[in-house]
Amino acid sequence: MMLEQNDFIPFHLPSLGKEEEDAVLRVLRSKWLTTGKETLAFEQEFSSFMEKATTKSIVSLAVNSASSGLQLAMEACDVGTGGKILTTPYTFVSTATSACHLGGGVVYADLGKDSYNIDPDAMEKKLQEHKDIKALVPVHIAGLPCNMKAINDLSKKYNIPVIEDAAHSFPSKTQAGYAGTLGDIGVFSFYATKTITTGEGGMICTSNPEYAERIKKMRMHGIDRPVWDRYTSKKASWEYDVVASGYKFNLPDILSAIGRVQLAKAEDLLNRRIKIAQIYNAAFKEYDFLQIPPDGEGNSWHIYVLRIIPEKLSIDRNQFTELLQKEGIGVSMHFIPHFNMSYFKKNFDLKVEDFPNAQKQFSTSFSLPIWPDMTAEMVHRVTKTVISLGKKYYVC
Repeated sequence: MMLEQNDFIPFHLPSLGKEEEDAVLRVLRSKWLTTGKETLAFEQEFSSFMEKATTKSIVSLAVNSASSGLQLAMEACDVGTGGKILTTPYTFVSTATSACHLGGGVVYADLGKDSYNIDPDAMEKKLQEHKDIKALVPVHIAGLPCNMKAINDLSKKYNIPVIEDAAHSFPSKTQAGYAGTLGDIGVFSFYATKTITTGEGGMICTSNPEYAERIKKMRMHGIDRPVWDRYTSKKASWEYDVVASGYKFNLPDILSAIGRVQLAKAEDLLNRRIKIAQIYNAAFKEYDFLQIPPDGEGNSWHIYVLRIIPEKLSIDRNQFTELLQKEGIGVSMHFIPHFNMSYFKKNFDLKVEDFPNAQKQFSTSFSLPIWPDMTAEMVHRVTKTVISLGKKYYVC
C-alpha cells in the first residue's frame, strides 16, 4: 500500500493479495459456498501446523467467530447455570459474555504487576473463594502467552480445565508448543484485524477426544453426524438425529479458502510484525516517558501496546492519543477493562479498586499500528510522532 507522506496511517490493514482473491474465486466457481471440503482442508492444515510444535494429536474445528468458539469450549467444559469461568477483566467482552450466554457467571482475577496478562497467584485466591468455577480462561493479551505452566498447575490442583483465549496469539510458539495447545482447549480468532484473517471466523483446537466430539455436535445444531455433503454425494444419507440443542457456528468454505492462504503465509506475516516491534522497541526504550510492552517467549506481536509514564508528561493518555490521531497516526485501546463497563459492573459487582494493576495499565496504555504491510516510512513516522509528542509535553 502506497501512502503519501502526510496520509493517515490506519491502525490496521489486513495483508491480502492475489492468492486470497484466487482462492475465493475457486470457491465461487465450485458452486459450493458453505461448510464443505475447503473447511475440512483448512482444519486439517491448521492441525498439521499446530502439531509441528507438540507431540499431541490436535483436532481443529473451524467456527464462524472466536466468540462462538469460546461458547462451544465453555459448553463442553460444563459451564452453564450455576457454573462460572475464571478470567481477566482486561480482555474483549466475548471472553466473559460467552459464559453469560450459557447461563454461567464470571469471576475475575487481576493482572500481574507491569503485565497485561492474568496473575496466576490472583487466580488461586479466587479459586479458594469460589467453588463453582468450571473453567480457567487465560487470555494471551497482544500475543504474549500467559504463564501457562503456573496456570496448568492450578488446573491440576483444582481439577478444572483450561480454555485458552488465544484470539491474539497465533502463531505464538513456546518450548511447550503453540499457545492454544497448552491447555485443554484453545480458541483462535481470524477477525479482520488478527494475525491471519478470514474476515470473520475462528478455530478451536483440542487434543481431548471427548471435548472434540461434543464441540463437533454442538457446532452444527446438535446433529449426530457430519451432514455437509448430503446435497452433493450420491452416497450421502438425508437421515440424521439431533442429540442436543446446538448452535449454527460453522465456518463457510468461502472464508476457509482465505484462511488456507493466510495460514501458508503465517510465518512470514509473523516475521514482519516482529521486525516492526523491534524498531518500535529500539526507538522508544531510550525515553523515560515511555514504557515498551513486556516481551517473552512466543510473542506473536498481534498488538503493540505502549505505555506513557504519566508522572513524566503534562498530558494524560487520552490527550496523547488524540494528538497522535490529529498527526495522522491510527491508534486503539486494548482493552477497556470489564469493571469500567455497565453490564459487568452491574451483574458481577465489580469495583475498580479491586483491580489496581489492570486499571493502571488501562489508564496509561494505547495500541500503535503493527500490520505486516507497513512500510519503513510508515514505521519511522509513527516512532517520530510518538517521540516528538512526548518531548513536547515532557515535564521532568
